[in-house]
Amino acid sequence: MTVTVGHDLSKTRKTLTAGGQTVHYYSIPAAEAAGLGEFSRLPASLKVVLENMLRFEDGKTVTVDDIRAFSTWGANGGQNPIEIAYRPARVLMQDFTGVPAVVDLAAMRDGIKGLKGSAAKINPLVPVDLVIDHSVMIDEFGHPRAFQMNVDREYERNMERYVFLKWGQKAFNNFRVVPPGTGICHQVNLEYLAQTVWTDTDQNGNLVAYPDTLVGTDSHTTMVNGLAVLGWGVGGIEAEAAMLGQPVSMLIPEVVGFKLTGQMREGTTATDLVLKVVQMLRKHGVVNKFVEFYGEGLDHLPLADRATIANMAPEYGATCGFFPVDEETLRYLHMTGRDEGRIALVEAYAKAQGMWRGPDYDPIYTSTLHLDMGEIVPAISGPKRPQDWLPLTEAKASFAREMQASFKRPMGVEVAVEGQDYKLSSGKVVIASITSCTNTSNPYVMIGAGLVARKARALGLNRKPWVKTSLAPGSQVVSEYLNAAGLQEDLDAVGFNLVGYGCTTCIGNSGPLQPEISKAINEGDLVAAAVLSGNRNFEGRISPDVRANYLASPPLVVAYALAGDMNIDLTTEPLGTSRDGKPVYLRDIWPTNKEIADIVHAVVTREAFQKKYADVFKGDAKWQAVQVTDSETYDWPPTSTYIQNPPYFRGMSPRPGVIRNITGARILALLGDMITTDHISPAGSFKASTPAGKYLTERGVPVSEFNSYGARRGNHEVMMRGTFANIRIRNEMLDGVEGGYTKGPDGQQTSIYDASMAYQALGVPLVIFGGIEYGAGSSRDWAAKGTALLGVKAVIAESFERIHRSNLVGMGVIPFEFTNGDTRKTLGLTGDEVVSIGGLEGDLKPLSLVPCTIRYADGTEKVIQLKCRIDTAIEIEYVQNGGVLHYVLRNLAAA
Repeated sequence: MTVTVGHDLSKTRKTLTAGGQTVHYYSIPAAEAAGLGEFSRLPASLKVVLENMLRFEDGKTVTVDDIRAFSTWGANGGQNPIEIAYRPARVLMQDFTGVPAVVDLAAMRDGIKGLKGSAAKINPLVPVDLVIDHSVMIDEFGHPRAFQMNVDREYERNMERYVFLKWGQKAFNNFRVVPPGTGICHQVNLEYLAQTVWTDTDQNGNLVAYPDTLVGTDSHTTMVNGLAVLGWGVGGIEAEAAMLGQPVSMLIPEVVGFKLTGQMREGTTATDLVLKVVQMLRKHGVVNKFVEFYGEGLDHLPLADRATIANMAPEYGATCGFFPVDEETLRYLHMTGRDEGRIALVEAYAKAQGMWRGPDYDPIYTSTLHLDMGEIVPAISGPKRPQDWLPLTEAKASFAREMQASFKRPMGVEVAVEGQDYKLSSGKVVIASITSCTNTSNPYVMIGAGLVARKARALGLNRKPWVKTSLAPGSQVVSEYLNAAGLQEDLDAVGFNLVGYGCTTCIGNSGPLQPEISKAINEGDLVAAAVLSGNRNFEGRISPDVRANYLASPPLVVAYALAGDMNIDLTTEPLGTSRDGKPVYLRDIWPTNKEIADIVHAVVTREAFQKKYADVFKGDAKWQAVQVTDSETYDWPPTSTYIQNPPYFRGMSPRPGVIRNITGARILALLGDMITTDHISPAGSFKASTPAGKYLTERGVPVSEFNSYGARRGNHEVMMRGTFANIRIRNEMLDGVEGGYTKGPDGQQTSIYDASMAYQALGVPLVIFGGIEYGAGSSRDWAAKGTALLGVKAVIAESFERIHRSNLVGMGVIPFEFTNGDTRKTLGLTGDEVVSIGGLEGDLKPLSLVPCTIRYADGTEKVIQLKCRIDTAIEIEYVQNGGVLHYVLRNLAAA
C-alpha cells in the first residue's frame, strides 16, 4: 500500500542503501543539523516517536514546535508532556476485541449511508491483522484427541463469528485474518508479522523506511517491544480510530530506564525475572510512562526473554517495555526466517538514526532503576495480582496467610469427591496450565517444562488426579520444536497434551472442571488454586470454581501439577514418590541451564519458522470451507445471538452536539481500589441466572451453548448485560454482596443491568465512583462500551489506568478524578446520594477543574472540585460528537 507522509517542511528526508536497495527515510541527525534541537541522547523508544513527527510534519497536525519539544524533553531531564499526534504504522487485533471492532466498521458502513455518504469510504487506511486466538476453550484435556476435539467444538460454537470475520476480510481493504489454530496474536506478531523496520512506497513511488510501530486491541501487544517494535495496547475504540486515519493523541511520555546487569543464575527462568521486574516497576510507578531496558545485562538476555519482559508491561502498568535494536535483535530476525535484506536494513537504519544499542548507548531517562539478574530467585505471583511477587520458598506460608487474611476461610476442611478415592481441601491445585503469550513464546522455558516432564516421567511421577492439565502453545512452531526434541511425548505422559493454539486459561477459557470436583469445591466453600504460565491472575478470571490463582514459569506449572497442592513447599518437600518408593524433590527433576540451551540450539531453527509460517493465512480445511458473500454491507442475521448491529450510529445527526452539565445523577456503583477491566468488562463463562443468561435462554440457547462473554462480544445485548457482572466485584452500596448487584430506583437490591434500564426509563443519568487505578488491566473496549450503554455519563475515581480512561472518552463517558484529598470514603458516600457536575458547558478546556455537588440522603449538600480527565483538545471533540467513531463517521460523510 502507499504510505502517507507529511510535507517534510524541515527537510529531514534522506536516503540510505542496505540489503541491496536504496530507501528514503526521515533522519533524526538531519533534524539536529537543521537546528531543530539536540536529540542524540533521547532514548531509542522516544526516537521512534520523534521520527513519526518528522515523517508526518505538515504544519497542522504535526508542527515544528512538536519536533522541538523532544529536545526540550531532554533538556528538562526527561519531561515535557505536550500533546502530540502519533500515527502507528499498523494495527493488530485478536478476535475477542477484533470482532466488535469489525462489527463497528460494518455498522459504520450502514451509518454513513444514513448521512448520505458512501459505504466504500469505510475501510482501514493502515494494514490491519486480526489473529483468531481467543476462541478455543479447554473442554477436552489430558488425552491425544484433546486438540482436535477442542478445535471441532470451537468451530461449532463460533461459526457465526467466523463467517462474519471472513466476510470482513473480503469486504474491507487492508484487512487480513489469521485463521484459528495458528497461534496467539502476540507470538504470531513477534515471530512473523513484525519487521522492526517497515517499508512502503510513497505517492511518488519511492521506497520509504520507518520504524515498525503499531497499536493492538490487546494490552499485551507490548510483547513485540522485545523486538524493538514500539507498540502498545489500546481499546478497540482507539484502534478503530487509528485504522480510519485518526492519529493517536498522546502526551510526550516520561521514559523510565531499567538497567539490567549480571546474568541469570542456575535454576532461574525468564518468568522469575519478569515477575520481579513487575513488582519493582509497580512499586516505582510507571503508569502512562515508557519503560526502556538497557545495560550490559542485555548482552546475556535472549530475545525470547526480552519478549517475556515486554509482554508484561500492562502488569507493571507502563505504556510499553522497550528493548532497543542490537545484535540479538538481528539474530532473532534471522532465526525466525525474516528476509536477509530486511535484516540488513534494520541494522543500517537503527545505526543511522541513533537507535542502535551498542557499548556506548547512554541516553537520558526521566528516572532509572537497576536490577542485577544474578539476584533473581525462583518465584511465583499471586493469589490475585501479577505484582504479588513471592519467592518460591515463601509460597506455602503465603497461602496459609492468604487463607486467613484475604479469603477468611479455615484451613483443613476436607470434602470427599464423589466417585473418587481422594478428598479436596483448600489449596489443592485443580488447574495447571502452560498457556498465554508471555511464556509460550519462549523456547527456553518451554523446553524446560518438557525436561521437567521427562525427568518426572522417568521416575514414575504423574499429575495428581484432581489437576486439570493443559498445554496451549502460542504458535505451531512450539509444537514443531517440542516434537523434534521428543519432549511432547514426555509432556503428554504427565497430562500436558496439546489442547489448542491460542489464549486459553489466561483469559478464562479454562473450560469446566470435572462436575464432581466442582461440586466438592462449592459444597465445602473451598479455596481451590490454579497455577498458570500466564500474565493475568485477577479474581474471577481463570475459573468460577477457583479463587487463588498463581503465575509461574512453565517448568513450575508442571511441578505443581505433580504436587497438586499449594500447601507443599516445593523447595524442601517432596512432589511425590518414585516407582521404587523414594521421595522425589523438585531438585531431582529440574534441568540445568546447559541442558535447556543445548536442546534449544538444536531444535529451534530458521527452517522450523519458515515451514510453519509459509502459508499463515490459508487455515485448515474447516476455515477454507467457510462460505461468505461479496456484499459491501453486512446482512445482519436477525436471529444471531453472536453478531448484532449495535445502536451507536442510529439516528445520527450530521452535526455534533455539545457537552452538557450532568444534573441529578444517581450512583450505579460505588467501587473500591484496583477495579480492573476484568471486573467491569464481561469475560469468561456465565450462568443462566444472570441477565446475559436470561437473554440467551429467552432466545432458545441452551446453557451448554452459552460459550463465553468473549465469544459474544459482537452482540451488544449480551455484553451490556454482562458489564459490571463479574462474580467477584463488590459494590460498596451493598453490605457483603459479591457480583453485579446494586440498588434500583426503589432502593431494593437488583442487578446492575436491571437498575440501569429502570433509571434510563426514568431519564435519570448515572455515575460510578471508584478508587485508585480504576480500569487497570486489559484493553477491553467493552469496559467502556458497556458503561456507556448502561447510561453512565461519568466515572469519578482517585486515578485511572491509561487505556480505560481513553476508552471512556472514546465512548463519550467523561472520567473525573478527585482532588484535594477527597475520596468516596472521606465523603462518606453510601450510594444514596444525588450527584451534579457543572462547568462542562461552554468553553471546556482539557484537564479543567469543575465543581461537583453531592446531595446526601438527609438533604445536606457538599461541593467538591473534580479534575476533568478529558486530557486533550481532540478528546473534547470526541465527547462533543458522542464518541470517537461518531467523530470519524461525520468527518468521512462530509468529505
